[in-house]
Amino acid sequence: MIPQPSSLPAAKKDLRWIILAAIAFLAVLAVWLWFTPAGFWGKLRALGYAVCHQLEERSTCIHGICSPLCARCTGMYLGAILALGYQAFKGRRAKFPPVWVIAVLVLLFGWFGVDGINSFLHFFPNLSGFYQPTDLLRLITGMGVGLGIGTVLYVLFNRTAWSNWVDESPYKKWHVFPLLLVLETVLIVIIQIKHPLVQVPLMVISGLGVFLVLSSVYTVVALMILRRENAQLRWRELLLPILMGMTFALLQVLLTSWLRLALTGTWEPITINL
Repeated sequence: MIPQPSSLPAAKKDLRWIILAAIAFLAVLAVWLWFTPAGFWGKLRALGYAVCHQLEERSTCIHGICSPLCARCTGMYLGAILALGYQAFKGRRAKFPPVWVIAVLVLLFGWFGVDGINSFLHFFPNLSGFYQPTDLLRLITGMGVGLGIGTVLYVLFNRTAWSNWVDESPYKKWHVFPLLLVLETVLIVIIQIKHPLVQVPLMVISGLGVFLVLSSVYTVVALMILRRENAQLRWRELLLPILMGMTFALLQVLLTSWLRLALTGTWEPITINL
């Protein structure tokens, strides 16, 4: 039976479980490293392979190197990272946003859905869709959803992890969320510069963002499995659930990649000709 929280520091109380969790993570990591294509970029592309179609015509490519994610998925994960990092400056606030912020996020999600359907329709030669899709629109709509993902994930993490979470929204002050939208716009403009010194680091961040976002989600799940909701005061007390979350995330990436490879027989994206 996994030990429950007590007055003892989790790092000491759970040492045995932490060691086992670390071994499990390293074992899954070793299998993933062996299973995936060689080289840093091959591994990074493998992270994207688990969640994205990676079609070159819908991705950024520089000097023969293509992003691990398409434009829409790049926007999603960069947007999520931006929202998580931005809210981190607000401490352990864990109240859901005001109604008007939620309404904006819902509108962004709706735009994402419409643009996604429109892009999908262009796979069919006899269908023209609603309008001509572009990578810029995919990036913008993806980033809008990413902001929503980061916003919700930040609140859920704080509400689940900390015993001293604050019952206030990170967006309590009216100007905080609009400022996040401004930062999103600046990031989109920077991406559109399309200079290698800008694009390559953002490609790396977006690819690693897949693992970061999934690990954060599974850390929340691990806290519930361990029945340690609202039981932590310090980050070191989260070591066990974080290790479990990272292991679950990498296991999902590994299994999803294996299934896709089994179905397609290739690590390269496949274009469906209809």
